[in-house]
Amino acid sequence: MQIPLVDLRAQYSSIQRQVDAAMQSVLERSSFILGNEVAEFEQAFASYVGTRGAVGVASGTAALHLALRACGIGPGDEVVTTAHTFIATAEAISHSGAKPVFVDIDPDTYNLDPNLVEKAITKRTRALVPVHLYGQPANMSPLIDIARREKLWLIEDAAQAHGAEYHGKRCGSIGHLACFSFYPSKNLGAYGDAGAVTGDDEELLARVRSLRDHARRTKYEHAELGFGERLDGLQAAVLAVKLAHLEDWTEARRRNAKLYNELLAGSAVVAPIEMHGTRHVYHLYVIRTPDRNDLLSHLKSRGIGAGIHYPLPLHRQPAYLNGGYAGAVLPRTEQAADQVLSLPMYPELTNEQIHYVVENVKDFFR
Repeated sequence: MQIPLVDLRAQYSSIQRQVDAAMQSVLERSSFILGNEVAEFEQAFASYVGTRGAVGVASGTAALHLALRACGIGPGDEVVTTAHTFIATAEAISHSGAKPVFVDIDPDTYNLDPNLVEKAITKRTRALVPVHLYGQPANMSPLIDIARREKLWLIEDAAQAHGAEYHGKRCGSIGHLACFSFYPSKNLGAYGDAGAVTGDDEELLARVRSLRDHARRTKYEHAELGFGERLDGLQAAVLAVKLAHLEDWTEARRRNAKLYNELLAGSAVVAPIEMHGTRHVYHLYVIRTPDRNDLLSHLKSRGIGAGIHYPLPLHRQPAYLNGGYAGAVLPRTEQAADQVLSLPMYPELTNEQIHYVVENVKDFFR
């Protein structure tokens, strides 16, 4: 049996007619840049997340960068975040001119540990950027309290958390701004790069909207130096079709995770948990074991497309070693990087496939 880590073909097959028709409509009208499809998707996605507005941009990385810029983050500033995430989180901070300050993670959720955040705050700290990693919401209540007390911007990295909920609120509606990626493998994925910034502050959203399109006042008049980071019409059309299916797909992911949990109970691996009061959307289903590398090789030999998210923490990345991070020690982050393993997870995954994956996990430990 061959089981990929994610199966985008299976998803496309289930909605092919809808997607093809939506894309054909864009092609026929040549509505490629900031057309009706973009505006309609922005409205629909804001409604889904529960915010006043959404601004479509070219990628999740662009969303983070423009959100930080909109909040005035720049040279000399510090932004507290996690090192256990994709580099885009810190990369956007660095490209804004600020310095990422890495804090260790909660060992159970792999998200930023709020108990360590306050110790990392200095006079230069301007923002907190928690990541809702793997689809599990970060513990936001204490972060909200810290942000209010210290007068900091709170920007959610919700790139893996479409539809996730924290105590009744959708991720993307909790901070001052939130950033989504629609990379093809995401729970809500485009057919190329795409992203969005969501929030309730209309001034901040207007600034993101301006910055994504070269800060235009008119076609050839520009208020400042902006960026070419617009969401295109084809991607917006695809996303609008997919958004209508997102809740069904999310529930399928959650059912798959439940079956994984039941079958892995009592095994030699640590299965993911769902924090109380949250809705985990299982962008990734991540187990943990000290035998991760050997288990990965075993699963791949059986046709199972497991993967690692993420094997090298950001404070150990070559891009950051020369930036004063060489002495940083984040023991929980480093342990997670050595032990986490992502098993196949997507809505179309069958019970038979999940049984096959788990049987091979258990077989390895026999």
